Amino acid sequence: MKSWSAQEGLDTFFHYLRFPTVSARPEHAADMRSCAMWLLELMQSWGASVSLEETGGPPIILAEFPAQVNTASTLLIYGHYDVQPAEPLDLWQSPPFSPELRDGKIVARGATDNKGQTFSLLLGLREMLAARALPVKVIVMLEGEEEVGSPHLAAWVEKNKEALRCDAVLICDTSMIETGWPAITTGLRGIACFDFEINGPRCDLHSGMFGGPTPNPALALARILTRLHNDAGEITIPHFYDGLIEVSPAELKSWQDLPWNETWFEQATGIKPSAGERNYSVLEKVWSRPTAEINGISSGYQGSGSKTIIPACASAKVSFRLVPGQDPQRIAQLVQTWFKQELTCEHVTGRCIYDHGGDPFFTAPDHPSMNLVSRALTQAFGRAPAWTREGLSIPVAALLQKQLQVPVILAGLGLPDCQAHAPNETFPLTQFEGGARFIKAMLQEMGGV
Repeated sequence: MKSWSAQEGLDTFFHYLRFPTVSARPEHAADMRSCAMWLLELMQSWGASVSLEETGGPPIILAEFPAQVNTASTLLIYGHYDVQPAEPLDLWQSPPFSPELRDGKIVARGATDNKGQTFSLLLGLREMLAARALPVKVIVMLEGEEEVGSPHLAAWVEKNKEALRCDAVLICDTSMIETGWPAITTGLRGIACFDFEINGPRCDLHSGMFGGPTPNPALALARILTRLHNDAGEITIPHFYDGLIEVSPAELKSWQDLPWNETWFEQATGIKPSAGERNYSVLEKVWSRPTAEINGISSGYQGSGSKTIIPACASAKVSFRLVPGQDPQRIAQLVQTWFKQELTCEHVTGRCIYDHGGDPFFTAPDHPSMNLVSRALTQAFGRAPAWTREGLSIPVAALLQKQLQVPVILAGLGLPDCQAHAPNETFPLTQFEGGARFIKAMLQEMGGV
């Protein structure tokens, strides 16, 4: 296999970006399969043993690259080829699936999330293959449903554990601190989502004729929601914090050097970050503390003018971000028990519906695999990585760690201003090139080269 020029690598990546692989839209099912077939043929041409794995949704691409020297180590690289919808289209400066190079940045939907981050790793892998210098076995798994919650992945992984046997998993789907300053994400919050529903009278009632003695579902819901937290910002559900793993002093100390302080958050959001538990910094609240957030409330008349009623029902959508040590199923039981007691206090009926959940994720910074990737990132970018967490959830990280029982490493190449999920998504060429350097350094570290 001959080496590629930088232009050939970029041209191939642009071809990849042209597939409108929007997994949330059924009308793109054919595009999803076309992209999967293209990936299969591409990696076959690189000498991999590749299969198209049917799951019930968009297929998974599973490629195996044998080591070119004797080694016992195996790295699994996970990525996804599906992307977010491109809307609102009128805010794009160029068509979202017609990639452009503009001011040193690749502009397209999927440029950073996740086609760009993963493809830069594949380019570095290809360079090692062309030089016959691959020191470890590499498995590449690319799925097509990450942006819709990977509904078929868990069952497929359970059936294919033997094919996925490895020493570590690398996921490149997070962010660096800034250009030239890499990061390793050691933890992610999990999630548990609920619908709260409260029922009152059989139908909407005239508030003049029936107001006073009649329980108002909207008011009852408002009172229940205000009791989710106490005055110190703590969640009041009994036993909610049981088992929570506290952050180590070493991690807390490392966070003090990062640029994301209260001023940064106020500038980013337009409001002072004054909520949450007292005595915790902004980064602790976002990265290592659980939350209870009201995502939406609905009840009664919402049109213009007045309609003086007691509404028959009220509802709210509530989500809990969870941290290492918390289990979504257990939290669901606690929330439902608490809500039932709150209904009794308000003398109304209702129900708490558990919609879905995802496990929190954590890999200890002192794990040997984390030290290995730290050295590789330092080689690739000339600066030691920061140790970070993120407040969002990437369910696949916890899923692979739980099912494969190996360390999962989150080392992303995105930048805070890449506008992932937003119009005019970008991926700088510096990151594209840096990803290739990083994976080569990591594979060499794993192979003891």
